[in-house]
Amino acid sequence: MLYRSLLGAMALLVLSIPSASAQTFDNSKYPDWSGQWRWVPDGDVPRYDHTKPIRRQQAPLKPEYQALFEASIKDQDSGGFGLDTNYACIPQTMPRLMNGIVPFEFLVSPGVTHVLFERMNYQGRRIYTDGRQWPKTLEAISTGYSIGRWLDTDSDGRFDTLAVETRSIRGPKTWDQSGMPMADDNETIVMERLYLDKSDPNILHNEMTTIDNSLTRPWTVLKIFKRKTDVWWSEDNCIEGQAHVTIGNQVYFRSADGTIMPMKRDQPPPDLKYFKRPPN
Repeated sequence: MLYRSLLGAMALLVLSIPSASAQTFDNSKYPDWSGQWRWVPDGDVPRYDHTKPIRRQQAPLKPEYQALFEASIKDQDSGGFGLDTNYACIPQTMPRLMNGIVPFEFLVSPGVTHVLFERMNYQGRRIYTDGRQWPKTLEAISTGYSIGRWLDTDSDGRFDTLAVETRSIRGPKTWDQSGMPMADDNETIVMERLYLDKSDPNILHNEMTTIDNSLTRPWTVLKIFKRKTDVWWSEDNCIEGQAHVTIGNQVYFRSADGTIMPMKRDQPPPDLKYFKRPPN
């Protein structure tokens, strides 16, 4: 009985102590980015540059990456996935995370802004806004390491823009589901400026510039997202219902009876050299 009384007293004590973050966080200084954000649909699928069709992005690709892109498209047209790894539930990377194919939300605090996605292979982002410097060593991860800075661009005493730089993004990386490749290194840098539309607070702009070794120059685009206020978050588990099987460099399809089917016409069967073949 005494044990329960002590637990109750401790719980009341904890609840009665205001946290430091609650005392220092002035929500009125930050923009209202609550709700669920989605890309503005235009009849095409989400991609890096929303203003151009997915296969005609006019990306400033180096010749060797342009050739890889064209090969990816050719494979997709024959029934494959090309260089797109999303089918395999592999974690997606920056800048593709911000293409808008997956709804997301912001959680804003003074030291870090979280960007949360509802799909399992879209890892949440942490954008540090506590004034830290870049670490001397960085482990490459799918989301990259992001440092941001809040700006008051109109000097009204309220932050309106979040400027972000993201580094140390691990591969494999693609721009979108076309399989258009990025360089398979950790040298990509993504710069963002996020802000609400001045005439419509339910529109979010993301001015994005990506520096990548697959490009002849930095690639700058403007992404536009729309806020959904009647929010409904559904579970999107990439592994559930996964019917694609990768063996070597071939992707097959698992049929309803549990056997492997070809994905493409005249696709070779898997190599069965480690299995004993039944006698004829």
